[in-house]
Amino acid sequence: MDTTAARTEILRRIRTATLDEADKTAIEAEWSGLRRGYKIAASVDREGLLHQLEDRLRDYDAGVYRTELEGLRGLLGRILAQRGKAMMAVPAGISPDWLPAGVVFVEDERGGVEAIDRCDGVLTGATLAIAETGTIVLQDAPGQGRRAVTLLPDYHLCVVDAATVVQTVPEAMALLQATAASATTFFSGPSATADIEMTRIKGVHGPRFLDVVLLL
Repeated sequence: MDTTAARTEILRRIRTATLDEADKTAIEAEWSGLRRGYKIAASVDREGLLHQLEDRLRDYDAGVYRTELEGLRGLLGRILAQRGKAMMAVPAGISPDWLPAGVVFVEDERGGVEAIDRCDGVLTGATLAIAETGTIVLQDAPGQGRRAVTLLPDYHLCVVDAATVVQTVPEAMALLQATAASATTFFSGPSATADIEMTRIKGVHGPRFLDVVLLL
């Protein structure tokens, strides 16, 4: 495409995007015509998925554990003891069978954030996880809670059902369509960002510390 043709195409797209009544038929045809050669399905078995997710999360500086349901409460208790956490926020709907003795659990009542801010961290479940990107997805749902309860605390202990782990982002997006109206948070490891000088700062957008338990 020469310079003139490229300029004409760019201006056409701008005009189409800024019209009050865009040509929906043309837009839908253009969208449908996009080539989508990316991977949309898993290429490994269940153990491969879990291994890939664990590898990504550890690379992001998260703690990763595995357990079956019978050992979940004990494992959560050991993790919280090692982390020195005595008071944890939890969203409504979390299973009481998860909660170990020796820790005070404060249920988020979806009011102010003062009670959450006083806690040492938060314990939640998850909607699903994406192995290829090491991403965990939370939604405003029982056992996961509103965004404030998972973004305000400095520490997040997250239980992920191994059956909900997918390999690719397209797989995850397809599963999330049914609950697309819910507030949804994607995070890959503890919160961190870097400025133009590559100075890495943790905790800017959420918890600085993350532990993930894969429930087998």
